[in-house]
Amino acid sequence: MRSLDLPDSIQEKDFALMPRARTCTRAELTHYLKDWLDVPRFKDASYNGLQVAGRETIASVVTGVTANKALIDAAIEQRADAIIVHHGLFWKGDDPRIVGFHRERVRALLEANINLYAYHLPLDAHPEAGNNACLGRRMGFNAFGSTGESGLVMLGRLGCGVAVRSQVFAAYCARHFGRRVTLFASSPRLIRTVAWCTGAGGSLLRDAIDADADAFVTGEIAEHHIHLARESGVTLITAGHHATERDGVNAVGEQLATHFGLQHQFIDVDSPL
Repeated sequence: MRSLDLPDSIQEKDFALMPRARTCTRAELTHYLKDWLDVPRFKDASYNGLQVAGRETIASVVTGVTANKALIDAAIEQRADAIIVHHGLFWKGDDPRIVGFHRERVRALLEANINLYAYHLPLDAHPEAGNNACLGRRMGFNAFGSTGESGLVMLGRLGCGVAVRSQVFAAYCARHFGRRVTLFASSPRLIRTVAWCTGAGGSLLRDAIDADADAFVTGEIAEHHIHLARESGVTLITAGHHATERDGVNAVGEQLATHFGLQHQFIDVDSPL
């Protein structure tokens, strides 16, 4: 048999240094994420875990915020074996019929034989990869605890170590998110302690008030939350539902790349909300 002639720039010893594709089974990935994200602890509107079953062997994962058609199509183009999202396709209380745009999303997954995983509250609250934990790191907050149901509101102090006015704090948030934020309620009191909850966290504003936080940062709110913040003297800032929940699912993908050696790519399908 004729031997393989290697170019001078590649030696046989170099093959030992080249990364080898690693895989896991669908069952292994499902069980790992269930345990690592502590899924049973949460009462959630989402069906957390595997929502659509695809191929048995998984080598590459795409992560994204929401299981929309654009993300699914991008994952198919990347030949991903699994998609992991924060906002999945199936929610308790939704119309169960698979018709219209919902059918097209499911059809694309089944035809490409791609697994779809979704983790809602478990991904918000995880101490390492959670959206809240990631927001705190992005902003440089010194976290000291949490409050609210399932600890979904985090508490911390400004990393700069000094109190600031609400307008200065809003500018600080905008710089760290790289986008405009909205200062809906500006309190005259200086900001020292901050509460935060990503996504549609406005419903947890009362927990921030009860914790005596000077400011509350979230993704989006309802109209009545503005009045509640004004009357309680809490500075209220929204940075966008999508924008505040990009980091967590990306961190999950990086964890899987480390733990299983899977290939991971985060794909951001932008949303202005």
